Amino acid sequence: MTIDLEALYIDLHRHPELSFQETRTAGVIAQHLTDLGIEFEEGIGKTGVAGVIRNGEGPVVWLRADMDALPVPEQTGLEYASTARGTDPAGNDVPVMHACGHDMHVTAMLGALERLVATKDEWSGTVVVVFQPAEEYGSGAQAMIADGVLDRFPKPDIVLGQHVTPLPAGTIGVRSGTQMAASDGLTVTLLGRGGHGSRPQATIDPIVMAAATVMRLQTIVSREVDPRDVAVGTVGSIHAGLKNNIIPAEAKLELSLRYPDDEARARVLEKVERIVRAEAQASGAEEPPVIVTDHSLPPTINDVAATARLTAAFDAAFGDGTVIDPGMFTGSEDVSWFAREAGVPLVYWFWGGVDPAAFAKAFAAGTVEKDIPTNHSPFFAPVIQPTLSRGVDALVVAAREFLGTPAA
Repeated sequence: MTIDLEALYIDLHRHPELSFQETRTAGVIAQHLTDLGIEFEEGIGKTGVAGVIRNGEGPVVWLRADMDALPVPEQTGLEYASTARGTDPAGNDVPVMHACGHDMHVTAMLGALERLVATKDEWSGTVVVVFQPAEEYGSGAQAMIADGVLDRFPKPDIVLGQHVTPLPAGTIGVRSGTQMAASDGLTVTLLGRGGHGSRPQATIDPIVMAAATVMRLQTIVSREVDPRDVAVGTVGSIHAGLKNNIIPAEAKLELSLRYPDDEARARVLEKVERIVRAEAQASGAEEPPVIVTDHSLPPTINDVAATARLTAAFDAAFGDGTVIDPGMFTGSEDVSWFAREAGVPLVYWFWGGVDPAAFAKAFAAGTVEKDIPTNHSPFFAPVIQPTLSRGVDALVVAAREFLGTPAA
């Protein structure tokens, strides 16, 4: 029975699930793996699924797709738009949307597996497929590794994966070396002394401390990083206080930091800590701030030789001009943990999900940033076709490039 991939995509889009809560999604995946006759295990790293296609002697190729959604209210206006809600780690009721395209990742992967199963007489080796939870937390890959996925399945010779992005549908973006930035997520707690809003002289106001810290942190990228280098520092969340006439005892900042390599990471983290501690001291804080690393992701680095080989395969399959170098993305991914832990090459590429005519119009007008919604936007929605068919084809081409051929 052939998988109706468009119907599957719409179903997954309508039913998004937050990180480590992807139980329905995992169940849908498990059913399709069962129908395809693929051996698999569920519940790896809490909600992850991994399967294996054994097809004789040859290389072991790992294919990875992530499957979690985001706490974003969908505003696409699509007939199949999500109205789902979920509970975030803090216990809050939140809207949930596939605002990063992981529903497309899962659907394309299942389509590729169907094709690989149907053409087993044309290739040899082993395919391991990994449906990973909690990419948005930056912790799903490590959760699966900690749960023994590298020991429970044949170890890879190469790890492959892809991500839908706001490029014209049909386009593939891939580059050798650093494809995506390293990142750290930090929670900074600034400790003051609370009191009555009418008597600020008796307090140490952590909100003022937080405001000064936020402004000073902006100078790291603008004044302390070489303009020729890449770095991003974002304060994405500030939490302090409950009432207008109460000065609270503490304020919390949540930071997202991005850099191309470990050397740049060390430099930026040192500057963040210096500024946070200095601003607390300047405010007269009696206790030092608390800085906690919530997640730490390595750069996504594509193997040079394997990337050149795959780029040639994509060119041969899809035609010259289809594959572009998109530059380094300052977003981050946890897919590389699988390759790093196994000590094998990684190739991770992007494929376009925007109507080509709409993209061309926006590009000509110089309004791509304004008119083309990007990942994590409430308006992000890949056009189903040709995005889906190209995603399937790209995975099949990539897998077949690194698998063996049957013995004569």
